[in-house]
Amino acid sequence: MQVDPTRFNPGCLLPYGLTTAHIHAAMLDFVDFLGFINQQLNSKALPRLESFLMPANFSSIVGEFMTMTIPRYCESLVKNRYHNGHPDLIPHGVFPDDAVQHSTEGLEIKGSRHASGWQGHNAEAVWLMVFHFDSNTANDANLEIGPKPFQFLGVYAARLELQDWSFSGRSATSRRTITASVRQSGAAKMKANWVYRASN
Repeated sequence: MQVDPTRFNPGCLLPYGLTTAHIHAAMLDFVDFLGFINQQLNSKALPRLESFLMPANFSSIVGEFMTMTIPRYCESLVKNRYHNGHPDLIPHGVFPDDAVQHSTEGLEIKGSRHASGWQGHNAEAVWLMVFHFDSNTANDANLEIGPKPFQFLGVYAARLELQDWSFSGRSATSRRTITASVRQSGAAKMKANWVYRASN
């Protein structure tokens, strides 16, 4: 499904010269990318990408694609070249070789099927941008959920502070991934500064 250009918020606040036009262009690129991949898969009688990847893996692809694509349109931002560096996008030319292991300057980008309860690996005082979407998952066949088109439902962004996160550690014997979750205070900041909403 295409991205409706009339559903962007002209009053949202975005940092580092980023605009809704940049985000719109990156979202359109993802829709085109997914459509192309799925057409190729269909030509080989294979299921669509979102229908066989683990849900978390597909969400990661959405986030990584936006991280890669936004700098194509917004020259003031660049993908962080430090391996597993934080945040995902950093201001161009601020750090040596456009690489930094950790900074509070920049934007962390995430894709999520959820309208709230967003998570990261660490609680960070940094801008967070979440691309909320709907799509099929690898679990749908078992649940008898039929095919549906990928759709961006919303984009939300705000600078979060440490108190906007709750940290979930783990016991010495647990193998669960350490996570931090956006508190209601953080989600409220992001929802108030919505960038795109497919519906009211």
